[in-house]
Amino acid sequence: MHTLDDYTPPQEAVAVLHADAQLLVVAKPAGLLAVPGRLPEMQDCLIHRVQQQYPDARVVHRLDMATSGLMVLARSLAAQRALSEAFASRAVSKQYVALLDGQLPDAAGSVALPLMSDWLRRPRQKVDAAGKPALTEYRLLQQQADGSRVLLTPVTGRTHQLRVHMLALGCPIVGDALYGGRAAPRLMLHAQSLALRHPHSDEWLQWQLAAPF
Repeated sequence: MHTLDDYTPPQEAVAVLHADAQLLVVAKPAGLLAVPGRLPEMQDCLIHRVQQQYPDARVVHRLDMATSGLMVLARSLAAQRALSEAFASRAVSKQYVALLDGQLPDAAGSVALPLMSDWLRRPRQKVDAAGKPALTEYRLLQQQADGSRVLLTPVTGRTHQLRVHMLALGCPIVGDALYGGRAAPRLMLHAQSLALRHPHSDEWLQWQLAAPF
């Protein structure tokens, strides 16, 4: 189980799924920080690994350390600005697969609960009326004896949004030690699809990466 208290980055390589002059799309392994942490032992991260092959790679967005899946990186300042604006304006389509500890109340629905930092229990987030608006759409993929396999679409992109919203439904994500999910070797959350407009050509591009669980 991956936690910041005992950061042991995986040996699994960061696969580059797409590369052109403006952007990269890579597969982040579970347990690897997207960007370096504050401590010296937390410098091994996705962006540093990718920069060994692509020195001009720049961060656009992040995935939680425990989450695996698709990430896009920019290769120029202009591309970074354009992609960051696309994420901020919700012009990027993202979908995740998760295994939940419990059974959803409905086969499909949405969770619209504001989120903010839980300062006394950082890095946890919490539902709070004073927080920022957050919206997650969900759809049941498969009902299992001990839980649910679901497709999650974050309409907003708050920290730990999917994890806290599933907890609010009474179904924490399996392997989520931070929010009380059933124990597992990893957090069962994976960014499986990503779609956006190319910052130079404006072409609509889509990528898929099947969940490893």
